[in-house]
Amino acid sequence: MIESLDVHKPVISRSIQMRLLDGSLAGVVMVHAVYTSAMNHATVIATYSRRMRVALDDGREVFARIKGKRLKPVCGDQVTVEPIEQEDDWLITEIGVRRNELTRPNMRGKVEVLAANLDYLVVVAAAEPKPDWFIVDRYLCAAELMGIDACVVFNKSDIGTADVRYELDTYFDIGYDVVACSALTGDGMDNLRGLLATHRAIIVGQSGVGKSSIINSLLGDQVQKTSAISDKSREGRHTTVNSAMISLPGGGAIIDSPGVRDYAPALASSTIASQGFREIRHAAQECRFANCRHLREPGCAVKAKCEEGSISPRRYESFKRIVNLTEQLAEGRY
Repeated sequence: MIESLDVHKPVISRSIQMRLLDGSLAGVVMVHAVYTSAMNHATVIATYSRRMRVALDDGREVFARIKGKRLKPVCGDQVTVEPIEQEDDWLITEIGVRRNELTRPNMRGKVEVLAANLDYLVVVAAAEPKPDWFIVDRYLCAAELMGIDACVVFNKSDIGTADVRYELDTYFDIGYDVVACSALTGDGMDNLRGLLATHRAIIVGQSGVGKSSIINSLLGDQVQKTSAISDKSREGRHTTVNSAMISLPGGGAIIDSPGVRDYAPALASSTIASQGFREIRHAAQECRFANCRHLREPGCAVKAKCEEGSISPRRYESFKRIVNLTEQLAEGRY
C-alpha cells in the first residue's frame, strides 16, 4: 500500500489503491508519478530580500521563492523545491532537518537563524577597527555549542601589536586554529586555504575587518565570476545579499555574512554558556558542586584557575557577560 507522510491524511483510499494495482486506474498512477518527479532537492546558496538562489542536486543554479510565510530558509539549508509552471523561478516547499544552526537573538529576544548545516567557523579580527575580543569569544561560543571547529583569523597581520599577539596566543593555547594573514599581500593565505579545503565554513566578524578581501584572495581568478551573483538576482542594483555560499577553488565552500557591530549566540539558558568556553567546560569538572554556575559559588575550580592565571581573566569576563546578557534577554530587560 502507498504510505502517506501525514498519518492524518492518507494519499488515496485503500479501495482506489487496490484498483491501481490491477491497472484499472493507470492514468492516476501516471499523474502521481509526474508530480513526484517534479520534486527536487537543493541547497540554499544565497539569500536576498525576497528570493533565494539554490543549487539543485543536478548542478543547476536557479532562483526560488518561498511557499507561504512559515518557511524561513537560510544559507546552507537543504530544501525541497519544485518548478513553477511557465516561470523561471522555482518554489521552496520544505526545509530539511538542520544538523546545526548559527543563531542570535533578534531585537524582540526571539531566535534568528543566520546559517545552517555548517562544519567550520572563521571569525576575523583586524588591527583596524580595534579588535573586540568579546565578539570573537561569542562567535567561538556559538561554534562550540554547534559542535563544529573554528579558527581565529587576524587580517592585516603586518600591523599587529603585542596585545594582539597575546590574545591570539590565548586562543592557540586553548586549542583553536589561529591564522595571521594579509589579504592584501597574500601572506598566510595558504594556511587558511588548507583549513577550509574540506569544510563548509562561514566567515564572520566585525564590520570593516576585511572579510570580503579575504574571500577575494581565497578565490583568486574566480572573483569576477562570483561577483556576478547579485547582478543576476533581478532584484535591482541596490538589493542586499544577506549571505552567499561560495565554492572555493581548492575545495570546500565559505558562506559570506554581513559584518556586525555586536553579536551574541541565542542561548536557551544562561547555564549553557559554560559549554561554549572550552577551558571553562574542562575546569568545571573539578568544581565542588555539579551545578556550579562559576560566578559566586564556593569551591569553584573555574574561578580558582582564573585567579592563578591558567584561564584568561578576559575570557572569564567574556563568559560572565554572555551569562548576564542571556539572563537579561530571558527577563525582557535587554
